[in-house]
Amino acid sequence: MIEQPIATKKRTREIQEKYQAQTKKSFGQNFIVEPGVVDKIAKAACGNEGASVIEIGPGIGALTQYLCEYAPEVVAYEIDPRFPPILEKEIDSDHLKVILQDFLETDVDKVLEDFEKQNKKVRFAGNLPYYITTPILFKLFEATHPVDAITVMMQKEVADRFAARPSSKEYNALSVITQYRTDIKKIMDVNRNVFWPSPNVGSSVLQFTFKNDHPIPVEQEKEFFELVKACFTQRRKTIYNNLQEYMKDKEAASAILEKAGIPLNTRAQQLELSDFIRLFEVMKDED
Repeated sequence: MIEQPIATKKRTREIQEKYQAQTKKSFGQNFIVEPGVVDKIAKAACGNEGASVIEIGPGIGALTQYLCEYAPEVVAYEIDPRFPPILEKEIDSDHLKVILQDFLETDVDKVLEDFEKQNKKVRFAGNLPYYITTPILFKLFEATHPVDAITVMMQKEVADRFAARPSSKEYNALSVITQYRTDIKKIMDVNRNVFWPSPNVGSSVLQFTFKNDHPIPVEQEKEFFELVKACFTQRRKTIYNNLQEYMKDKEAASAILEKAGIPLNTRAQQLELSDFIRLFEVMKDED
């Protein structure tokens, strides 16, 4: 039980005044001021397996404080030089290591390799700034060393795209590519009023766990993702129109769709992940 949660408006203001650490819009900083929310995120992020947790963008430590309660080791990457001293003094946990570094510039595979050598499972957590949510997640998705799970808060609109199902307006190439790599579970929606300062939009917490086997060889995945993106180039157009522009060959596009069992007048947002995989496999067979 944490006696003085950082995740309250009173405590957040005290810390900001004590260290002259006001939020910066340039870093997309919004601090959570509801202990129940961070407690639930931390429990989901840490799981029950005693994994080490890497936190991205801890800020003044609202979530970090709870991660240190549930995880044997927390490594926090922070880009703002004002915050590491605050985290070390206010949380004062032997479980915590703070690294002043832009996570987007971190060699994730090197970090994961070091944990793997110590036989440690690794989970990622964070309240991600909206403008770097997708780059950070794809950096993690593309890691070649194992990641146990990723539990992150993001703008609800972005979360809806990641988890979208076919035929919904949110469903796009990002949905297909993410669902190819991971299983997605929504932990909770978060009202904008639990942040200080309050953002203009609501948030969601998603958990991504990696699938162990994929039908497409690793060396061909880049081509597969390019195909998926091409199929969504213009949402209002049929998949045939987008595909023939991508292939620069109308007859070949028509023949491949027919062989894959996909009607020419279908739109990309109507297709399941399995349809895109089948389409790609037919294309590779025709090469």
